[in-house]
Amino acid sequence: MEHVRQVTSHSQVLWRLFGLSAIGIVFFFVPISIDGNTTIPLDHLVSWIKNTFGNLINLYVLMIILAGAIMPLWTGQWRQSGGQKLFTLLKCIGAVSAFMALTKIGPAFLHEPDILPFLFNKLVVSVGVIVPVGAIFLSFLVSYGLLELIGILLQPIMRPIWRTPGRSAIDAVASFVGSYSLGLLITDKVYKNGQYSVKEATIIATGFSTVSATFMIIVARTLDLMSHWNLYFWSALIITFIVTAITVRLPPIKGLSDNVLAPEPQAIKGQRWGLAYQTGLSQAAQAGRVSHNLLATVKDGLLMTMTILPAIMSVGLLGLLAAKYTPVFEWLGWIFYPITALWGLDNGHQLAQAASAGLAEMFLPALLLSEADFVLRFSAAITCVSSVLFFSASIPCILATSIPISVFRLVVIWALRTALSLMLSIPLALLIAG
Repeated sequence: MEHVRQVTSHSQVLWRLFGLSAIGIVFFFVPISIDGNTTIPLDHLVSWIKNTFGNLINLYVLMIILAGAIMPLWTGQWRQSGGQKLFTLLKCIGAVSAFMALTKIGPAFLHEPDILPFLFNKLVVSVGVIVPVGAIFLSFLVSYGLLELIGILLQPIMRPIWRTPGRSAIDAVASFVGSYSLGLLITDKVYKNGQYSVKEATIIATGFSTVSATFMIIVARTLDLMSHWNLYFWSALIITFIVTAITVRLPPIKGLSDNVLAPEPQAIKGQRWGLAYQTGLSQAAQAGRVSHNLLATVKDGLLMTMTILPAIMSVGLLGLLAAKYTPVFEWLGWIFYPITALWGLDNGHQLAQAASAGLAEMFLPALLLSEADFVLRFSAAITCVSSVLFFSASIPCILATSIPISVFRLVVIWALRTALSLMLSIPLALLIAG
């Protein structure tokens, strides 16, 4: 009987490691075609939910935003610091903006297609659905040993180039295939478990947690680049990772703490596969009940959704208005103008200005350069992805995690990433254009 129990137990552990993890892999990383649309199952599920429930989803998103705005007032969190007071104010502005977007009340200029309707329908609703729904399947991806197994296998690549553990490859792929918010959800969970240092978590959050391939399609369509889709996608992917490899060796990331509570086991030469397998089995055996893990991950997803949606509405709205009605991004663009001028671009100031607008919302460069020539459009399409950081979503999302990094450092990292992205994407665009 003891032997049977051991076999059964081992079978359960194997099912957890390979069966439950496979569910997460399929939903996040395996594209399937439904009605002529090829994307990952999670994206299909989100689209089905949005199409099936329609206006109910809009109402749900509004309730989430209202709850996110009320929560810091209810808990007293707004009193903790000046930064918390500012973000609480922005969340309240976001709640009012969402109410106006849904009810169509307020000044007419706010309801122009590229202001509130774009912000609410294209960004906020999508994030409001994909984060909590994705959290359900996220549990299968991160809780049952897959992270540990892949981490040890990829140590020879990730550690020397990007200064991160092998397990961070999961975060990078989740961002590009799923969503930056899902990638950050993984990063935050692993960081709170003591498996990332502050430096590693910051590298992953600011270097890998970019927008998804699905959103890149929207960028490519807006900039009329779908005829070059494969070239654009892989160029953006490679340049994003090259820029990350450079920024990890520069301040402010270089000086961050690299202490980690639960580091990845280091494989002895020739024993990497065996150690990876045993480490994965060990994690699968130690994981709690499936129902408990699901509830915990969904709770984290809902809390993150409540935190980021009001910020997306407020900061995104302010950024869109600033880009449309003020010269602020024109002034900020002078930081990057020397780079565009270096390559002799006729309208380099337009690209510099558009790149600076990406700090407010990553989609702004695409909107501003939709009628520009190929070199500007291709460079902007890559830069808005490889810059990673923007105030309408990814920065509030990072600040909603447990990673201790300031807004100032995030802005410095954004400036470095944008400058490096322009330096790499412009010559590539010129080469393609001939």
